[in-house]
Amino acid sequence: MNLNQIHNIYFIGIGGIGMSALARYFMNMGKNVAGYDKTRTQLTDELEALGMKIHFVDELEVIDASFMNKENTLVVITPAVPKNHLQWNYFLSHGFEVKKRAEVLGLITKDTFCFAIAGTHGKTTTSSILGHILFESGVDVTAFLGGIVENYNSNLIGNGKTVTVVEADEFDRSFLHLHPNLACVTSMDADHLDIYGDSATIEASFVEFANKVTAKDLFVANGLPLKGNTIGINEKANFSAQNIRIENGFYVFDVKTDDELVANVKFGLPGHHNLSNALIAFAMAKSYGIENNKIIDALSSFKGVRRRFSFQIREKKLVYIDDYAHHPTEINAVHQAVRELYPNKKIIAAFQPHLFSRTNDFIDGFAESLSKFDEIILLDIYPARELPMEGVTSEWLLGKITNTNKRLVAKEDLVETFRRASADVYITIGAGDIGEMIKDIKKVLHEKV
Repeated sequence: MNLNQIHNIYFIGIGGIGMSALARYFMNMGKNVAGYDKTRTQLTDELEALGMKIHFVDELEVIDASFMNKENTLVVITPAVPKNHLQWNYFLSHGFEVKKRAEVLGLITKDTFCFAIAGTHGKTTTSSILGHILFESGVDVTAFLGGIVENYNSNLIGNGKTVTVVEADEFDRSFLHLHPNLACVTSMDADHLDIYGDSATIEASFVEFANKVTAKDLFVANGLPLKGNTIGINEKANFSAQNIRIENGFYVFDVKTDDELVANVKFGLPGHHNLSNALIAFAMAKSYGIENNKIIDALSSFKGVRRRFSFQIREKKLVYIDDYAHHPTEINAVHQAVRELYPNKKIIAAFQPHLFSRTNDFIDGFAESLSKFDEIILLDIYPARELPMEGVTSEWLLGKITNTNKRLVAKEDLVETFRRASADVYITIGAGDIGEMIKDIKKVLHEKV
């Protein structure tokens, strides 16, 4: 399929974070872009402000006539769309070109120099850092991201034609559609067991992805069973962060490579997981040929990704952080970072579990990681693409949390619960719709000061 011959692109699930990045990309390319999503969100508002026509009802009548010409129309779908979706079934039954988002990314990356960022955690932040480094260094790049980067207020960086940065998503084995030139694997924890069945199968899929490049073009976190350039924090590796200290809220560290020491690298995102993400981006950019001074400048100016340890309030007497974490490993990373920054402060965390299957698969891990906070507020499970599973509830998870300072609240009561709570640091955690509540939470917390 030749994307140059396609003029109209219709997205079913256009408000998804990955889908909306593709929509922005094609609009930048001069394509006619529109789409459907189930609900209106901040992301869909932003896309409409760019001129895209978005529908929130699953009806054929709302689609502009221009998209009904199958000769020059591409339909892009997300796995979250139900199989009985009326628009999707119409396009399928009438012979339209219908592709998954991952397949479209595969087509784009086939004709570019592609940096592919894989891993069960850290994809979005690492991709965003790398995209920022390349863009700031003058590379002809487009970075497709799974989050809104604060520096650009967008999930798309650049409008380059020759170089791409993409998140290599393991869900549904999507990353096997990509054509990477340089690749990395940040982590390989068990996840998406509803798709893979067990950890051995997901590991095999990562190995298959890693084999798309040679070992010299692969970058892997220390300890992973893959052959490539190793990345480590305070340990022996091909790229190692050493002499780490915190100065004025920033990490400052040295990068030791096989043949040099790069001193006084500055990076503003807290947590050793983010330090590892920055180091991987450093290593990939350097391998591509970016000069050390340009990488260092870009790392120091990177502001972060919306909903990735995102400071909503950062005052002396009050801190509010929002994070997308939805796996026990990610929650542990949030806890490590916040304890490092605020070692003697009371921390209250509100968590919205994401998916019944993930809650079921990692129930003990969730209970252990959440128990580390001083107080825990638990919301009901956000179902996303799933139907309920018998016995898998937030009440079950609450019972397993060993910290007795815990409670279950309805989502609509969370703002009032925060208003009445007493803490130094407030955190909202989860990949569902808890992020839509940030504005109201900020308002009530500011009123407390």
